[in-house]
Amino acid sequence: MELKELAEVIKARCSVRAWTDKEVPEELLLQAIELATWAPNGGNQQNWRFYLIMNKEKIQAIGDAVQAKAEMVAAWPEAAEHMDLARLQGRYSFFRNVPAAIAVGASQYQSPVDKVMALREGADPESGKIRSWRNTADSRIQSVSAAISYLMLVLHQMGLGALWMTGPMQAKEEIEKILQVPSEFDIIAFIPIGYAASPPGERSRKPVTEVCEIIR
Repeated sequence: MELKELAEVIKARCSVRAWTDKEVPEELLLQAIELATWAPNGGNQQNWRFYLIMNKEKIQAIGDAVQAKAEMVAAWPEAAEHMDLARLQGRYSFFRNVPAAIAVGASQYQSPVDKVMALREGADPESGKIRSWRNTADSRIQSVSAAISYLMLVLHQMGLGALWMTGPMQAKEEIEKILQVPSEFDIIAFIPIGYAASPPGERSRKPVTEVCEIIR
């Protein structure tokens, strides 16, 4: 593949929020997940777990759980100032009828350095500071995010429309129960997938000169 072709794939990918009811072949999604596992990851831990959800009742149950949490938050007095309550109905569960979805999890992992930091933190303020810096660059989240990036590009190349969502994590506990996720894993992203109901709209990006600083 020429660089120009790769650039076209990257720039054409977009977030899709409405899908047709056409079924998505399971083997196609498994192929996408397999390619996603070739993403770079910290220490080659491959600490991801992909839950391919083809069961529409479970997807609807996840949508209901996410919507219920959103409505709970909206009922708090602080919400009136920051949330558009008029648009709340169904806003957080719009993916309920999507043909398929992938929930992506990450295993809990503590590196040797993390263990040292945890033991040292109470006795040395500097160790606490270093630990907080390391947590800012959480390697397991970065690893799984790299895999999701690959996944999103592959799905697009397959002609599928997907959306990388973290908002549903407000119902993380409920989602993990629905999917029977083992306690050593955390669900960190939810990706509804299907065939886009309409062509993507125009997209733009900030110029590279605005987001890049060259250190010479």
